[in-house]
Formats: sequence, C-alpha cells, structure tokens
Amino acid sequence: MTDDAQEPDGDQPRPGDCAPPAGTAGRPRPDRNRPSEPSEELLELLHDVLRTVRRDAAERLGDDITPGQLRLLRTLDRCDRPQRLGELAVALDVAPRSVTSKVDQAEQDGWVRRVPDPDDRRATLVDLTDAGHDLLDRMSARRHEGARARLEVLDADEQRTLLDLLRRVARD
Repeated sequence: MTDDAQEPDGDQPRPGDCAPPAGTAGRPRPDRNRPSEPSEELLELLHDVLRTVRRDAAERLGDDITPGQLRLLRTLDRCDRPQRLGELAVALDVAPRSVTSKVDQAEQDGWVRRVPDPDDRRATLVDLTDAGHDLLDRMSARRHEGARARLEVLDADEQRTLLDLLRRVARD
C-alpha cells in the first residue's frame, strides 16, 4: 500500500467525515488504524473509485447535473421507447413526485422532452433529446478517461491481475 492510499491519522478530518452527533463526544470511536473487514474495505474502495470517476467526469464536462438526473437520463437511454412518469418511477425505484421534479429540470435543461402518448391522450411520455444523448455520450467518454487514469497507476500485469480478480468476484 502506498502512502497516498493510507488513511490520515485520527486527528485529521477526512473528506466526508461528519461531526459526532450531540451527546456522543465521549463515546469511544473505532480505531481507524485497525484493518477493516475485507468485505467492508472492498465496498469502501469500490465506492471511492466510482465516486471519484463520476465526480471527475462531471467536473471536466462542467455540466450542472446531479447523480439522480444522470441516472434518469441513463434509464431513458436504455429503454426502447419513451416512458411514462410512473414507469420511470418504477425503473428508478423512487416516488413518482421525485421523477416529476427530475423530469422538469431535465426538460428545462433540454435533455428530455415530454411527448403525447399515442395510445392514451391523457398520458404523457418522456423521451431523451439529442442533447440528452450527447450529454450521456460525453459523460461516458469522460468516465472512461477517469477509469483509465485510475488503472494507469498499475503496470500492464497488475491491471490484468486486478481485472481478473474483479471478474472472479463479480461472478455469481
């Protein structure tokens, strides 16, 4: 493990650390220097790598898009047809009112459009615009650049080993 990968000493706050809840200041804290369970460390490392790649891609693009909006656009992109708000809510596993606000913002940004449902005059469908497709393409390219940059800290053999091990872990 390199010095860069080690955690800062316990007195230094880390990004994402929170102040202890009221009334817990005297409570003993877990020892941050002790090795965590392998499963816990795997989850933390995967989360950190993915979060960093996503954040770097968003910063490079300069687009003001939230992870929730990006997830909405990706879901629409994977669908074979425009979707009703209720279908999107189910696909995203969120409340319908949450989808409405995300669609409102995405429509205002030009990434989606509402179109009449040809099968039900009362219903509206949400479709990805060309600008939405372009944004997803740019985000994907930036995320791949970020992932490549992360892998470049390893030599070719280490990259192959890492990917082989992740494939084994990912199999059911």
